[in-house]
Amino acid sequence: MIGGLLFSFWRFMQIITLIPTLGMLAYFVDRYQKSNLLTPNDILVLFIVSVLGAAWAILTVLRRKSTRDSAMFVSFIDLCFVGAFIAGVYELRNIANADCSNFSADSRFSVTINNDGLSGDAPSLRLNTNKECAMRKASFAFGIMNCIFFAITAFLLLFMHRTRKDDREVATKETYRRRSHDSR
Repeated sequence: MIGGLLFSFWRFMQIITLIPTLGMLAYFVDRYQKSNLLTPNDILVLFIVSVLGAAWAILTVLRRKSTRDSAMFVSFIDLCFVGAFIAGVYELRNIANADCSNFSADSRFSVTINNDGLSGDAPSLRLNTNKECAMRKASFAFGIMNCIFFAITAFLLLFMHRTRKDDREVATKETYRRRSHDSR
């Protein structure tokens, strides 16, 4: 019971983090496609893995009972997604040290004292953000998060498989004992 709830929670977390990643990376794929250019590998790898990961996460949430019944297979596929997300994050690794935004401020600061009291001029602050750099960096961060999320669900499924196997053995033993008792 608790394993199923934890599994569903982490699957929803995967879906929540994969949808923005898909949107941001689809923006880049669309932009390169409209410019009639090839999409760079660092964007394309994480985009493909995110599309497949989102489809897998949605499918396993919708088919939760069959997911529980084939927990070993689903766990194996989740571990494959861990590796695929590691590859996607590795391809996008150059963005990790990029500075995507900065603050700029006027250095002027003045205070004037007059008959009406104090009046001043505060420095104006401006945030300059490179949209494309910020979206790549966010996709990089979401990729790392999904590596962790898919690893968590893989281990939860291993636990659920072990627990489910123990439940089946107990049920089989009880059924066997009842049949032998009834025949006497």
